[in-house]
Amino acid sequence: MTTPTIENVVIIGSGPAGYTAAIYAARANLKPFMFEGYQAGGLPGGQLMTTTEVENFPGFPEGITGPQLMDRMKAQAIRWGAELVTEDVTFVDFSQRPFVIRSDEREVKAHSVVIATGATAKRLGLPCEQQFWSRGISACAICDGATPIFRSAELAVVGGGDSAAEESIYLTKYGSHVHMLVRSEKMRASKAMQDRVLNNPKITLHWNTDILDVFGEADHMKGVKIKDTKTGEESELHVKGLFYAIGHTPNTSLFKGQLDLDDVGYIVTKHGSVETSVEGVFTAGDVQDHEFRQAITAAGTGCMSAMLAERWLSAHNLIQEFHQTDSEKPAEEPAAKKTEAEQETEFSVERTRHEGGYALRKLYHDSDRLIVVKYASPQCGPCHTLKPILNKVVDEFDGKIHYIEIDIEQDPEIAEAAGVVGTPTIQFFKDKDKVAEMKGVKPKSQYRETIASYL
Repeated sequence: MTTPTIENVVIIGSGPAGYTAAIYAARANLKPFMFEGYQAGGLPGGQLMTTTEVENFPGFPEGITGPQLMDRMKAQAIRWGAELVTEDVTFVDFSQRPFVIRSDEREVKAHSVVIATGATAKRLGLPCEQQFWSRGISACAICDGATPIFRSAELAVVGGGDSAAEESIYLTKYGSHVHMLVRSEKMRASKAMQDRVLNNPKITLHWNTDILDVFGEADHMKGVKIKDTKTGEESELHVKGLFYAIGHTPNTSLFKGQLDLDDVGYIVTKHGSVETSVEGVFTAGDVQDHEFRQAITAAGTGCMSAMLAERWLSAHNLIQEFHQTDSEKPAEEPAAKKTEAEQETEFSVERTRHEGGYALRKLYHDSDRLIVVKYASPQCGPCHTLKPILNKVVDEFDGKIHYIEIDIEQDPEIAEAAGVVGTPTIQFFKDKDKVAEMKGVKPKSQYRETIASYL
């Protein structure tokens, strides 16, 4: 299929809202073009990429993790012909038609637009927050909770809503005890989540509690300074991890002056619809929903946006259809991880890609190439985001480097020995020396430049 000069519909953002819009638009033969996002406003896949078990999404009676659900939605959108790029939109112009949408890498014109940019987790802005970020402080329990430094340790979660309750429960799988710090005298979480927290012996609730700061050593926090808002008493709570779950800000800075926004920054829509103040521009998900903010409601508004976009295009005689072919099928499920014995049997020093502890130990001692090691957790949303980005970079250096994937759940002792305190973490080794380290998701150019500098 050829790409038109002007796209039928461009979707800005992903998550359950964006992916559902892409599925419906693609099924309608519109071949939607999606900017998934990259680093602005959170992860491609949205907030579900940092969510543990999703137990209330219809069709999954046993539950499903947020990253798994987003992977399936993404694969479904691709199957039906959606074109996706993992890029941030940096500029839009809705004052002219066709609309103009730009990232750092391309400019796209579109007859209609669906905005699904979601919302971003808030930070506390503590005096030592930056110093201990990723050294004990995290906004993603699912990403970092499984790292060795948090295992069998006392941990804290700040917040009183469903997210805080969910993260507290999740962290009890790894920490010895979880302290839930609630700023008021009651929780905002649903009754079901409150009951689960209150009935969990590994969770202690601290009511009327403000966090003043964190403290610790140079490389890791050791606790939080807290204040009782009723008595004014200050004290220290010795915990090795502090996880934020304190609400979100809508990702709408890109649309100021382009669309009507409310006082908080959410996109204003027509009553009972997902239509914005500009004809042909629709919005879905948390960027316009400050009340329900559920995966299923985000998906529902994604569906509405795609259907209304199709109707609008039809009414204005702007549709260019792209019909599916029989060859377009879902991607195959990834192969199961190999055991260390299987790795040893299949190991070859000539190969570029490896996984598991055996390959790391073997190559660390025997390889004369630069060794790139990715430490990831199977439920970590940023790890899912980084995988295709890093894969492209590794392909560019095929035969010149060794690339090893370490699952910190499967090889926790390796992650602990490497000093990994969060996922994803990338370490670079040359001649048995660690020459560089990157945490989180970085632009592709940074990985490329780091590798090239050591070849």
